Amino acid sequence: MRKPWVLPLIALVAGALGVTTAGAAPASAASTTPLRVMPLGDSITWGVGSSTGNGYRGPLWDKLAADGHPLDFVGTLRGGSMSDPDNQGHSGYRIDQIAALADASLTRYRPNVVTLHIGTNDLQGASEVDSAIARLKSLVNQITADVPDATVLVASLVVSTSSSEERFRGTYNQATRNIVSDAQAAGKHVGFVDMSSLTTADLADPLHPNDSGYQKMADAFHRGIRSADSAGWLKNPAPAPARVQSGITGKCMDVNGANTADGTAVQTWNCGDSANQYWSAYTDGTLRSMGKCLDAAGGATANGTKVQLWSCHGGANQVWQPYNGGYRNPASGRCLDVPGSSTVDGTQLVLWDCNGGANQKWTTLTAG
Repeated sequence: MRKPWVLPLIALVAGALGVTTAGAAPASAASTTPLRVMPLGDSITWGVGSSTGNGYRGPLWDKLAADGHPLDFVGTLRGGSMSDPDNQGHSGYRIDQIAALADASLTRYRPNVVTLHIGTNDLQGASEVDSAIARLKSLVNQITADVPDATVLVASLVVSTSSSEERFRGTYNQATRNIVSDAQAAGKHVGFVDMSSLTTADLADPLHPNDSGYQKMADAFHRGIRSADSAGWLKNPAPAPARVQSGITGKCMDVNGANTADGTAVQTWNCGDSANQYWSAYTDGTLRSMGKCLDAAGGATANGTKVQLWSCHGGANQVWQPYNGGYRNPASGRCLDVPGSSTVDGTQLVLWDCNGGANQKWTTLTAG
């Protein structure tokens, strides 16, 4: 029997590669699906070389809006003249540098579409191309783990007139196709977006597109999103991250010093608007901030077990269920607790017998 995901997968592959049956255009995207899009990459994502600074983001926004989607572009950066210039395009960054910041930004914004064009800054020599391919595969896996319900559209690198890049671009782009194919075979919503329509006439300088080049990039990403919709991959965005306020007035759940190292204390602190006080509830029962999970230290279950930030691994000590106005770890049967109802900033949270006290109450607050 053919598995039920085979036909949508075929549809996505065809659409994302620009291949259609009998020359037909891809199906229109569903106007009822809100899109929270994260443009992720380097200076080409930022828009270097475009007259407006919008790069492909501006014309892609226009096309998706014309389809009828409610839209929100997201990221920690803002650039360009468009009405929603949020993005995650870091000029000069290699793949590993993007990977280093991706966990925090993806779990902070929880996009349901990621447009990824990355690798230009990695292709500087024969040894580097193999490293770049390995880095890209790791990054795709990282993105799909951080936002498992999202559609990830991985673009081939656009043409350049840089001899150091052009020698290896074809090898890298073929590897990109293979990475996408492997991800699809694993059941992940990852599509390949072919940027081969750009020519050297579409460049503003040796590496960056001009306005016509960015328009072609927008067209390609737009086809990819439409094809993903035809495959049934576009899902409503997950609830946006929110601050989590303690029943102790004025205190919020906080990652100590915004540190992302495993073992960083999760504590109470005066409520603010920093990323280390924003938490996302995932369908696997985890609570995540800064790209990592709320964790009962060492898998311990006793009263007083410290609660910390740790790499997400699917363990029972990282599962939290809503319970009596707070959060309970089912493996221990104990609740997330502010010890001694302390009002001191920096008080590390612990597990404790559930008692319904204010120091075990937690309320989500809207952003802003």
